[in-house]
Amino acid sequence: MCLAVPMKIVSRDGDNIIAEVDGVSKEASLMLLGEDVEVGDYVIVHAGFAISKLDEEYAKETISLMKEVFSGEDMA
Repeated sequence: MCLAVPMKIVSRDGDNIIAEVDGVSKEASLMLLGEDVEVGDYVIVHAGFAISKLDEEYAKETISLMKEVFSGEDMA
C-alpha cells in the first residue's frame, strides 16, 4: 500500500527538497508540482514526489489525525 504524507520542507536545492514529518526526513522532487514552494511550506509527498502544496493549519491537522489512526488507539 502506498501512502501520501503531509511533510514540511526543511531544505531546497532547485527541484529537490528534504521534507520532514515527526522527526523523519525524506528526499523528494518538485518536478510534478505546479506550484511555487519554499522552505517552511507543507507539501504532500508520495513515492518521492511532492504532489500538492498544503495550508499549514490543514497539514498539521492531517498529521495529528494520521497519528491517532496509526497509534491504534480507540477513538470513541
